[in-house]
Amino acid sequence: MPIRLDYEYIEKHISEKSRVLDLGCGDGKLLQDLIREKEIDGRGIEIDENSVRKCIEKGVPVYHGDMQEGMKMFQEKSFDCVILSQTLQQTLKPKEVMHEMLRVGKRAIVSFPNFGHWSIRLRLLLTGRAPVTPLLPYSWYDTPNVKILTIKDFMNFCSEQKIKIVGKRFFTKNFIACPAFGANFFSSIAIFNLEN
Repeated sequence: MPIRLDYEYIEKHISEKSRVLDLGCGDGKLLQDLIREKEIDGRGIEIDENSVRKCIEKGVPVYHGDMQEGMKMFQEKSFDCVILSQTLQQTLKPKEVMHEMLRVGKRAIVSFPNFGHWSIRLRLLLTGRAPVTPLLPYSWYDTPNVKILTIKDFMNFCSEQKIKIVGKRFFTKNFIACPAFGANFFSSIAIFNLEN
């Protein structure tokens, strides 16, 4: 299984024994690690039935369904942190998801693949076709990505929506940290810590 570039960063920014909600939690690996290593009270929301089954096999509490529906079950600030790792680009209503995350959580950690990376731009320029990369391994017709965003897009969105960015990190596909200057061009993965 490939290493998730954002998991190590996310784990470092989750406090011990905190309450954590992971949206689009996949097979539950991140939550399983956080429960075991940081003794968090963790919950996941996942729409894919096979992934839900894997969560259950790992002993990870998970709600099977849409993340927006799932978050409606929780009161304001029910969680210390809400995680949305590499799923924002797959949501149909990202604005609503982001606001709901910050309603149910005191803070949020969001990571996503940067569609502004130089290799994506170059492939589109040279081939005239939708790029396929190791981090975006899908053809245009079978991709789960319904929104295409860059780091600049996300930062502008946060500014417009009055969402406070309290931390950010950018990494290459080899998990080498990128400086903030030039991140929109050189970074493959962006990770943001957010608050209202």
